[in-house]
Amino acid sequence: MPVCLVAIAGGRPVVNDTRPSRADYYAVLADTLPTEALVVTSLGNASYLWAAMHHAPGNFYIEDAMGLALPLALGLAVAQPMRPVIVVEGDGAVLMHLGALVTVGAVAPDNLTVLLIQNGVHAASGGQALTNAALDLANLSRSAGIPRASNVATPQAFASAMSSASPGSGATVLVLSTKPDLAVVRPPVVLDPVLTKHRFMSAIGAPRYVPTMFGGGRFVCDQGG
Repeated sequence: MPVCLVAIAGGRPVVNDTRPSRADYYAVLADTLPTEALVVTSLGNASYLWAAMHHAPGNFYIEDAMGLALPLALGLAVAQPMRPVIVVEGDGAVLMHLGALVTVGAVAPDNLTVLLIQNGVHAASGGQALTNAALDLANLSRSAGIPRASNVATPQAFASAMSSASPGSGATVLVLSTKPDLAVVRPPVVLDPVLTKHRFMSAIGAPRYVPTMFGGGRFVCDQGG
């Protein structure tokens, strides 16, 4: 069934939506990105737009795996404790995998910042409205054991939150109120999962695994990686 644009996002008319765009928040993120930061973006425009605005070897673009950006970023934060890890996840995706949010609260990595795009729809699959688009995701995060969680309504507030971030107890969750972006952005590079993996592994200096026919493969450190 075609999506009626005036009926999605919790009943807010998209044509008159005054919430900031994903691009507005991404411009701030690009300007405030910590040195040596690693960025994991979820599927769809979360990855496509970030690649268009700030393509870098330290970006890991998720493709066709809804809800798995946060678990991957959590593991990355634990494996790379000296580097800031920022993950962009959608409201629909985090509701699909609430266990990941609870696990972030349990593990509590100081170097993980979770940016939840709250646009009230499943944008990557066509704009279907969430079952509860008005859910307070910051309060939900605090209930999951993440005390440093807050709702953000403007790029200015986002810039302030990013600039004032300091090491503390556990991860940070910023819920970004965002208008839906259903038009697919064309990324400037091919987001091939294999290429993304190898580029990212090189950026973090991870050894490359070379399998063998009968198991028991080996790890190889690439030159310069």
